[in-house]
Amino acid sequence: MSTDTGPPARERWAARASLASAALAVALPLVFGGVRGFLLLLAALAGMAVAAAALWWMLTRRGLVRWIAGLLAVVVPLAVIVVLAVTLLWTLLLSPVLWIVAVWCGRYALRSARGRVRPMKEHRTPPPRRPFVLMNPRSGGGKVERFRLVEKAERLGARVVLLDPEHHQDVTELARQAVADGADLLGVAGGDGTQALVAAVAAEHGLPFLVVSAGTRNHFAMDLGLDRDDPATCLDALTNGVELRVDLGFAGKHPFVNNASFGAYAAVVQDPAYRDDKIGTILQLLPDLLTRQRGPRLTARAAGTTLDAPQALLVSNNPYRTNDPAGLGRRERLDSGRLGVLGVKVDSAVEAAALLLSPDPQGLSVLTAREVVVGADSAELEVGIDGEAMVLPTPVHCRVEPGVLRVRVPRKRPGVPAVQPTLEWRRLGSLAMLVGRTAGVRRSGHKPRPDQQPDQQPERQPERQPEERSDKP
Repeated sequence: MSTDTGPPARERWAARASLASAALAVALPLVFGGVRGFLLLLAALAGMAVAAAALWWMLTRRGLVRWIAGLLAVVVPLAVIVVLAVTLLWTLLLSPVLWIVAVWCGRYALRSARGRVRPMKEHRTPPPRRPFVLMNPRSGGGKVERFRLVEKAERLGARVVLLDPEHHQDVTELARQAVADGADLLGVAGGDGTQALVAAVAAEHGLPFLVVSAGTRNHFAMDLGLDRDDPATCLDALTNGVELRVDLGFAGKHPFVNNASFGAYAAVVQDPAYRDDKIGTILQLLPDLLTRQRGPRLTARAAGTTLDAPQALLVSNNPYRTNDPAGLGRRERLDSGRLGVLGVKVDSAVEAAALLLSPDPQGLSVLTAREVVVGADSAELEVGIDGEAMVLPTPVHCRVEPGVLRVRVPRKRPGVPAVQPTLEWRRLGSLAMLVGRTAGVRRSGHKPRPDQQPDQQPERQPERQPEERSDKP
């Protein structure tokens, strides 16, 4: 008979503290507010539902109805906050603090009990000898000039080519020509769309790829942990860097480092007016797109599941976090070998309210898959690939190529987040209920010796660990 020791006491007590803090955060307004507090909380939930419905009406209507709905979407939440602040001020101040304690203790308990999620593995490789870096001077509002990226790259031994803002240039062809000229690294200082094109060439030839966060949003750089405030630090990878082996997504033959979008957003970015007037174009087009008066009827098949008629569909190179507000829109990993799939289907104000308020809304589909096939009732589909507008023949086959991209990054990356476990209340409850150090008993074929106490274990010889192969050449 042998026993499996459970998690240490600190993890069990952290789980108990998390559950107790969450319970107090909910109970305080009810206990000290009495019936009035209970009714106010119900009114707050109703107000949030009205605000969500008003937001739907604002996006799907025009004229006077849109203005009234927009006013409701702003005024109702403010009114709820004011009423609660006047009647339950101190409990409203204490409840958020208790929720913060509950989340922190819960994550500590789950992280320690399960172990930290391993970050992406870093590979040590020698610096490139003939790096090539393509730079877009217009990207990010002129970051290339503002941060003197050309001067620093050339000082570190890179050959730099500036794109001509006045003339269209084939980025893929420029990258392939650089390979033909002997480049042993390809880099981009520009937006995600340009990065994807050059990344595909680097992956095709097995060359390392350098990301310089000189774009507007830099989502790919963010998930790599790069410094988005100072893109010049990304160039440090040329002399003092390591490699990450990450995945690359494809929509048909078109690569993407972030995502390919279908439906409402993809249709909006196709409009020529979108670049100069984003908000106005969105408000003009969304009513017809969301109410299905314009655009094709989409279908998506992924991992044995079919999504029918979503208004918006996002296929991402590795899944985005959706169950954690603190990490919303970020990817924990870029090397899982899976595509993330997000589908949104909302056909009424009630469904819009459920999408925002329900913990498990029916209108939101979250999947992961190796391949996704997007179809429609039209011969062609509008697609936004890393923010670039394209039109592709139907159906569009999306796939992921695991680990094909060798991304060279600086050794020190200030943006690498600590991967947090998902806050699962059921697991916290199970952990909190454990008593003592024993988590369970496992039967074994070994019997204790007569002189051995039941709670003693025979001394085990340390197992010989297999030798790890070094990444250093």
